[in-house]
Amino acid sequence: MSVPVGQMIAVLRHVAVQRLRGNPRYPLVLMLEPLFRCNLACGGCGKIQHPTEILRSHLTPEQCFNAVDECDAPVVSIPGGEPLLHPQIEQIVAGIVARKKYLYLCTNALKLEEMLPHFAPSPYLAFSVHLDGPREEHDHAVCREGVYDMAVSAIRAARKAGFRVTTNSTLFSDADPARYRRFFDEVMALGVEGMMISPGYSYAKAPDQEHFLRRQRSQSLFRRILADAPARWKFNQSPVFLEFLKGAWDLECRPWGTPTYNLFGWQKPCYLLDEGHAKTFRELMEETDWDAYGRASGNAKCQDCMVHCGYEPAAVEATFGSLGGLLATARLMFLGPPRRKQAEVPPPSPAPALRVQSNGLPALPVIDRVA
Repeated sequence: MSVPVGQMIAVLRHVAVQRLRGNPRYPLVLMLEPLFRCNLACGGCGKIQHPTEILRSHLTPEQCFNAVDECDAPVVSIPGGEPLLHPQIEQIVAGIVARKKYLYLCTNALKLEEMLPHFAPSPYLAFSVHLDGPREEHDHAVCREGVYDMAVSAIRAARKAGFRVTTNSTLFSDADPARYRRFFDEVMALGVEGMMISPGYSYAKAPDQEHFLRRQRSQSLFRRILADAPARWKFNQSPVFLEFLKGAWDLECRPWGTPTYNLFGWQKPCYLLDEGHAKTFRELMEETDWDAYGRASGNAKCQDCMVHCGYEPAAVEATFGSLGGLLATARLMFLGPPRRKQAEVPPPSPAPALRVQSNGLPALPVIDRVA
């Protein structure tokens, strides 16, 4: 686990305060979407399929600050779209950092290197760079050659300039475990703070619907990738969530833990499902039928979802909900999961055959715009 100590303390303090207040539902991370516009058109993204007039719109800094203050989560993630396309992104970042919120700005890094002089390094700011996998998979996924190399160059430049950097990878059905294990080694060699991984969620508007993972397939894939994970791999996620990905820990989705605010208001019920919007955060929390969501509800849209924005809050709840959960999490943090006699990792294999699109590039599932 690779999370700054200050961030861990801020989250622990927030959880303690909410528990003392007897509040069973509270936010941990605000998903703040100041725009949907992007400079890539990825087949697995459901966030850029809006009408042109919506893609040309964006939240003002004041709207962003009001959402941060209203929600009062200790962590803010800015996905998109591509946040660096926002004409006032510097003011938005500076205002959130000034509030001492831990901010993750999610970016495909096409503009990151040129934009670095517009930001100041801070323990409260991290750039979360989307990397789908090794060079070939990543470039095919975003349907543009050279994007992987640009992202790697931007990561190196950001680290040299003193910024915190993490990566964000969403895996799909044709991910090759051996290639991703090598990819994790390459990412850590760049000097990033940690990696975030998650199975893709089936956005209804995404052009590519063929490669999203079912739950059992997700668990099998992550068991093979994370089998006897070396200590050099640092994940910007809780160890309980990683065990959940492998099917070794049972969690139930907690969508209120990561509320989403965007151009339309507070999105119901979560970042992934779009079933209306509330005008205020209080309305979102009090008037959403939370029992209608999550795997236990029987909602068909939730049965295969294992994405971190719903299950990381559940991992926090599992950790601090009992002494047993706290001790089990501490064991995972300091000793790691039980070691297997033989890692369940297949021998290296060539990249899978790729379906070619009309633009001449193979069509692969892509990284989701999730923080």
